[in-house]
Amino acid sequence: MIYIILSICCSVTVAILLKLAKRYQISIIQAVTVNYLAALILCFLFLKPDVSLVTTSAPWPNYIALAILLPSIFLFLAASVKNLGIVKTDIAQRLSLFIPILAAYFIFKEDFNNFKIIGLAIGFAAIILTFLRKSDKKDDKGNLLYPIMVFVGFGVIDVLFKQIALYKDLPYTTSLFTVFCLSFIVSLLIVIVMVISGKIKLQLVNVACGLILGFFNFGNILFYMKAHKALAENPSTVFAAMNLGVIIVGTLIGVIAFKEKLSKLNYAGIVLAIAAVIFITLSQNAVR
Repeated sequence: MIYIILSICCSVTVAILLKLAKRYQISIIQAVTVNYLAALILCFLFLKPDVSLVTTSAPWPNYIALAILLPSIFLFLAASVKNLGIVKTDIAQRLSLFIPILAAYFIFKEDFNNFKIIGLAIGFAAIILTFLRKSDKKDDKGNLLYPIMVFVGFGVIDVLFKQIALYKDLPYTTSLFTVFCLSFIVSLLIVIVMVISGKIKLQLVNVACGLILGFFNFGNILFYMKAHKALAENPSTVFAAMNLGVIIVGTLIGVIAFKEKLSKLNYAGIVLAIAAVIFITLSQNAVR
């Protein structure tokens, strides 16, 4: 579980940095581009990937899909916040847990014991309650494309990383390096197109933000993949514990650091989330 805890810490830090970036008018796409450059450099220096092992037999469909999804999802995330607000976007992102959980059962053929079923049921309720917010504004009934893309995107990304972690013929560190390289290329192309079209202007401050973001993003993905390696027989444990852990830690930091107000339903959601993590953890040692 140590890898899951480390991944949660890195993930929450990334979320905090993105929130601060919005406050200080940082270009998300520029920071994300530098982030992938920093991540692939860290991967090369510390993990020593053997690029010569990457052949035509490698899982290129997964690599290419991740290379497109990883940078693109940040754009949909920003668009969703702009059109439907942070609340609905957060709910869409966390509810993406449904996709990898279903994949764990239907694709990875994982058996679900009673502890895990109870934990997941409580967890789904916890996700909804934790992110319920009171709003003085009427619900925006505009285009639902952006939150749907956030929901599907994060869910599919989880599944793709799981498949790469289980690929036996290629070290996952080499796969990770390949994904970072391709993601950097895709995000760089997006930046070039946006600069040429006049939508954004290049600024050096985004480089500094991107370097910091890349450090924690690298740690988040690395530990997440290590968790899947360590718990190869229980992918739903990693899926659920990671998402619920981010909810708990993220909510606590939101209350303490950003002075966000929580309702009684929100606190009930936190309690349920903790209970869900306990049940899912117990399912590890339960007899099927």
